[in-house]
Amino acid sequence: MVSLVLPRLAALPAAAARSLSVMERNAAALRSAYWLVMISGFLEPVLYLFSIGVGVGALIGGLTLPSGQVVSYAAFVAPAMLASSAMSGALAETTFNFFGKMKYVKLYDGILATPVRPFEIALGELGWAMLRGGAYSAGFLAIMTAMELTTALRALAAFPAAVLAGFAFGALGMALSTYMRSWQDFDLMASAQFALFLFSGTFVPAESYPALLRWLVELSPLYRAVELVRSISLGEVGGAQLVDVGYLVGVTALGLMVAGRRMAKLLYK
Repeated sequence: MVSLVLPRLAALPAAAARSLSVMERNAAALRSAYWLVMISGFLEPVLYLFSIGVGVGALIGGLTLPSGQVVSYAAFVAPAMLASSAMSGALAETTFNFFGKMKYVKLYDGILATPVRPFEIALGELGWAMLRGGAYSAGFLAIMTAMELTTALRALAAFPAAVLAGFAFGALGMALSTYMRSWQDFDLMASAQFALFLFSGTFVPAESYPALLRWLVELSPLYRAVELVRSISLGEVGGAQLVDVGYLVGVTALGLMVAGRRMAKLLYK
């Protein structure tokens, strides 16, 4: 048993270093226009927050949560926009960009000539995606704090939750991208992403939906991310959040496993 386990443990630092090299390659390949793309991706949830959270919220007033706590509509919507921002940032890197590198640029074919393996490429790309998702999350949390929609301490606690949501969607997006045949297939993914954005407890509580639809909503990964971030930002943390964390960790592990195996199958053929 020891002879089987110790070599695997010894290989972990080397594998992590090879994954980090993938992230370093992406950083070295940056162009100035890339930052314009990042800014546009960050502004979208901010505009939703001001237009719906603040604008429509002025008509709605306070919102009573299932726990009985009354919060402003903007405070209810803001954590959902944070989770959605983490989702969008991670998916942008691990779907369109990842697919282009693999299918058209043939970048990973060249990387496989080095000691880096498919799973390590997937892990490196996911880490790179989370740099983008983490930047979105940090900026949005600063806005939430400035608008007094949460406290500074709660914002610090919500940041890891948003990063975890980004990891889950990044791994899921990467796994799905390995099944895409052309750019047109991403239209289906974009439609699914928009449906998640609308129907994951983002703008109305899940309790407002009919029983069957509510059951489907509560199974979605974005709902779990929204509930986790919202509970932290509003100070309603309890045992239910362990379910959300476990769900998102499970999605991350499953997505990475599928992405690594699919990449090995596609790149080694």
